[in-house]
Amino acid sequence: MNKQYLDRLIIPDVLDGLKHYPVTAIVGPRQCGKSTLAKKLLTPQRPLLYLDLEKTSDLRKLDEPEWFFSTQKERLICIDEIQRKPELFALIRSLVDEWENNGRFLVLGSASRDLLRQSSESLAGRITYKQLTPFLWEEVKDAVTYEKYLSAGGFPRSLLQKQPKVSFQWREDFTATFLERDLLQWKGFSPLTMRRLWQMLAHNNGQTINYSAIGASLGVSHSSIRNYVDLLQDTFMLHVLMPYTVNTGKRLVKSPKVYLSDTGITAALLGLHDFSQLAGHPVFGSLWESVVLSNLKGLFPRAAFYFYRTLHGAEIDILMEFDGKLIAFECKSSLSPTLSKGTYTAIDDISPIHTFVVAPVHESYSMKPGIDVVSLSECKQKLEGLYKQP
Repeated sequence: MNKQYLDRLIIPDVLDGLKHYPVTAIVGPRQCGKSTLAKKLLTPQRPLLYLDLEKTSDLRKLDEPEWFFSTQKERLICIDEIQRKPELFALIRSLVDEWENNGRFLVLGSASRDLLRQSSESLAGRITYKQLTPFLWEEVKDAVTYEKYLSAGGFPRSLLQKQPKVSFQWREDFTATFLERDLLQWKGFSPLTMRRLWQMLAHNNGQTINYSAIGASLGVSHSSIRNYVDLLQDTFMLHVLMPYTVNTGKRLVKSPKVYLSDTGITAALLGLHDFSQLAGHPVFGSLWESVVLSNLKGLFPRAAFYFYRTLHGAEIDILMEFDGKLIAFECKSSLSPTLSKGTYTAIDDISPIHTFVVAPVHESYSMKPGIDVVSLSECKQKLEGLYKQP
């Protein structure tokens, strides 16, 4: 395994949270680097106490949590997988009110639904949330190629592994662990049904979802499929992209689109071992869309994301609404991207302030006024330039 450490873009935000809030939460999928990032915050001036609630020995330390925490108040107390012991939130609230100063607790969680619900009830006004994703392209662009990033995905133990076979095996083990162990945290979910659904969504990555049709195929109700999709979204395994509704007088597609959030996991679920196998697969174009969407959401966590599609074929892959501005993104897995008539029609329908065609090119160029072809590396800079404009 490559022991290389790469800095994460979220670090300044986490440090800002520790400075201004008693509790900072880092949420994100399992194995995306939350604990590694937390341990990098260790300083001689403020030592870190790290507790992993998946370790029996650390759980035993919390048999009397108030007493134990009181002996550690000079440290930054980091609690990993806190959703496994949600009763700690009420105690944390009491302690931070007593201790007063900011930067007391750093909590890590891989289940957003439970973490957000429990903490919002107990820690309102005392906690700030930061989401860590698998590696963004901006964080690894000097270390790996586009091809490896697409095929191995962004999880550190997959992407930084030098041996492709070991990387693929890690992703298979990751999905097995999620299905056979992590899923047991929630009632009413079958590992077998979840695997079949996950694989079905991988084959239909980036497509609109029909809950009733999938439910009929898997032999469960449409409401059960919704619950399964919600769980995959709440554990950061899926992006559910809602349609952008605007009064254009046209009939719009109203079903959401679903993307698996990591292309390496998608590849493993489809049995695709490397880029050459990905490149010849029908899902390839949607994998590039997944990469673009994941990076945009990671770079702009406060933005809202949609897609636009009419029943007559006018379509834009991704719409980003941020600070009152609407920007369109077309994702093209080609070095010579072109736009369809339907895309131009969609641009006319909704009038974004700018349209970016994101492609695996090396340098950006203008396609038409208001439409630029950009690389994934240039998205952040181009967007920040737009948002600085009055």
